[in-house]
Amino acid sequence: MVSTTVLDRFADYLRVELRLSQQTVETYLRECVGAEVYAKDRSLELSLLTTADVIDYLLHRQHADAPLDHRTVAKGLSALRSFFQFCVLEGLRPDNPATTISSPRGEHRLPGVLSVEEVERLLEQIDLASPGGVRDRALFELIYSCGLRISEAVDLELYNLYLDEGLVLVRGKGDRERLVPLGEEAARWVQRYLAEARPCLVKVASERAVFVNRLGGRLSRKGMWKRFHELTRAVGIEAKVHTLRHSFATHLLEGGADLRAVQELLGHADIGTTQIYTHIDTEDLRAYHQQYHPRGGAADREDSSV
Repeated sequence: MVSTTVLDRFADYLRVELRLSQQTVETYLRECVGAEVYAKDRSLELSLLTTADVIDYLLHRQHADAPLDHRTVAKGLSALRSFFQFCVLEGLRPDNPATTISSPRGEHRLPGVLSVEEVERLLEQIDLASPGGVRDRALFELIYSCGLRISEAVDLELYNLYLDEGLVLVRGKGDRERLVPLGEEAARWVQRYLAEARPCLVKVASERAVFVNRLGGRLSRKGMWKRFHELTRAVGIEAKVHTLRHSFATHLLEGGADLRAVQELLGHADIGTTQIYTHIDTEDLRAYHQQYHPRGGAADREDSSV
């Protein structure tokens, strides 16, 4: 088996050199351990697998008792590419056998999106009678107003808020930072939370997290998920916290925002990721075609033939 020392050094490489998040590091290591077990069962060495071996492993994963979707298999391939690249840098092998393997592609799926009315109904459902309720209103207003990932909301600290300027400094994937405008409504709720609710929740003055739990510590991802699930269940809406981010992007584009501007606001490294929000339903496409195309099919259009 690949020694623990090599995997430890690989983990350090992911954190320090590639600057990946701890969650991604753990995912990559888990994928490598799975490939290592597969290799050991076939008397192979993980660090010495060939391209054919890697393909066989991915096929094995895709057609196992619990088949994986294309995104999970692609993530496994990405992890192995990084591991073998690390092996090359360490002098453990001369090449990367995973670079010539194309990632599997599956059916493109659009993200779930709430209407503006549904977002308002959801936020208005929050009970403001307790400090936790005011916190939740500020939290979800902020996520929707700024298009934050849940991890970005968890990591926010007081020095990241520039309320006088109406800006939030967000640390996204790969530790990339971006400044995001804070809408007036979200700013109002954040200010109320900081003035009225957070002082009731915080136990020690040194706590720098913006959003804290009832014990005074940083509110966790799990805590945010739980509160949002309670809200959606009460309102009768099916959504996840991340749906607010999808809705943020979709509502901006529907309002006429530039795609590249939305890319910057979301913190996407690739504009192709942002383009998933440019969905227009079939009826809209048909209406646009009929209205603007010279042969769109308008029955009452004057016949210009001679």
